[in-house]
Amino acid sequence: MWAIAAAVVDSPTLPSPASVWTALTSNLTGDNGLLAAAIGSVWRLALALVFLIAVGTLIGVAMAGSRFVQRSVGTVMTGLQALPPIAWFPLAIMWFSFTERAVIFVVVIGAIPAVAIATAAAVRQVSPQLVRAGRTMGARGWTLYRTVVMPAAVPGYWIGLQQAWAVAWRALLAAELLRVGVAKGLGHILDQSLRTSGGSTTVLDPALVIAAMVVIVIIGLAVDWGFAIVDRRIRRRRGMLVPA
Repeated sequence: MWAIAAAVVDSPTLPSPASVWTALTSNLTGDNGLLAAAIGSVWRLALALVFLIAVGTLIGVAMAGSRFVQRSVGTVMTGLQALPPIAWFPLAIMWFSFTERAVIFVVVIGAIPAVAIATAAAVRQVSPQLVRAGRTMGARGWTLYRTVVMPAAVPGYWIGLQQAWAVAWRALLAAELLRVGVAKGLGHILDQSLRTSGGSTTVLDPALVIAAMVVIVIIGLAVDWGFAIVDRRIRRRRGMLVPA
């Protein structure tokens, strides 16, 4: 269908699959190629995920363990989750200028609520019988959380991480598309495909745009596939898989 539509329209704004393939293969390698840009974006994402998962998990556990924290911090997390990450860009640029710290800040602040809310929900869904059994065995406080509550909450927590990475990935690409940060990324490729190198004339390269989008989709599918594998193993170990 795509090839037929491109042949019928015969417009440079609708490249054919062959044109996209040519743009993908010819721009794949090199210092400014799609592969280098993909590595840069994934590295940024990994760095941001370390911070947001650590902070979001602590906030979520606190929300699940305290009504006061849930009513105060939990309300803030719910509000922030409804706020698009792009809304943080003006403040990030004012605070950190067009640097890598601005990118990381936007990604972290945009995805922390997803981790915190998912963690709190997963902890609350732990069976009360398991908690009572742990207390009967002498587990109290942090020991109870570490040995009983958190292991039981892992399936729901993992789903929350899957959602958080998707939010973080979109926020990262949006920041790169707005030319925030110094290192090249896939968002920068999308932006450069719409501009000349030294003038104000706008040049549209739809084949390169779609090629970059293909790389973004492939990365997304690969990460989602990895999450699905781990999720299946977690559920199998806990006897939560329904036999086919």
